[in-house]
Amino acid sequence: MGENVPVRCPACRRQHTFAPPVFPCACGEPVAPPLLRGAAPERITHRTWTDAWVTVRCGSCGRQGQWPQPELGCACGVVLRIPVRPVPRPAPGTRPSAGTRAGRPPASAAGHPPHIPLPPTAAPPRPTFRPMTIRTARDAVTAAALYLKWLGFRDIMQSPERPASGIDLRAPGMVAQVDPTTRPAGLRDVECLWLHGLSASAVGVFFSLAGYADDARARADTLGVPLFVMDLTGTPQPVNRPADELISTGA
Repeated sequence: MGENVPVRCPACRRQHTFAPPVFPCACGEPVAPPLLRGAAPERITHRTWTDAWVTVRCGSCGRQGQWPQPELGCACGVVLRIPVRPVPRPAPGTRPSAGTRAGRPPASAAGHPPHIPLPPTAAPPRPTFRPMTIRTARDAVTAAALYLKWLGFRDIMQSPERPASGIDLRAPGMVAQVDPTTRPAGLRDVECLWLHGLSASAVGVFFSLAGYADDARARADTLGVPLFVMDLTGTPQPVNRPADELISTGA
């Protein structure tokens, strides 16, 4: 599997140990993007769908595929792009193998999210969370729904289109908003979600692909709103204490 590398957040200087996500190649072997050890992570301030994929070669069959660029959500709310070693170009005059056409992984491709602690009192423990690769805004909502179901929420209802209320997912005791845009979620977004949760006597859970503004993060801590960031593997990561507590206790 991919080698763990130390990553220091350039914003808050926290030190992390990052494990790259693992995906199944078409040949069945697990593949992880080879991380570029020693390279500084890049803070993501603007996200586009086109630059969020990297080319990775399977060490078993030689196929090359387009996989999500590894990302790390720091506890300070910053989302970091982890550099990957580029695939070497073939020598002149050589022909690529038949399996080297790039193809993005299927939606069911799953990696192991090492950041998610299993509840210490759970019996039996939760199974490993299997994320869904995000390619569209709609995929982001579906990925969040899968994660909430993994946390224990039941009868989750997904809005068919982007609702005016901003509430994308509902379940007994829970409302959730999923922000798939390229800007960090703001203070008003967090406060509106909290008000919806208050009126429904439910916990409000926020998922963002681009992280959170500093004032939004501070307000969420005050109001007890769990905040998660998601990378394109569909793996949410907690960025505040209420989110850590939700993972520990479940629904």
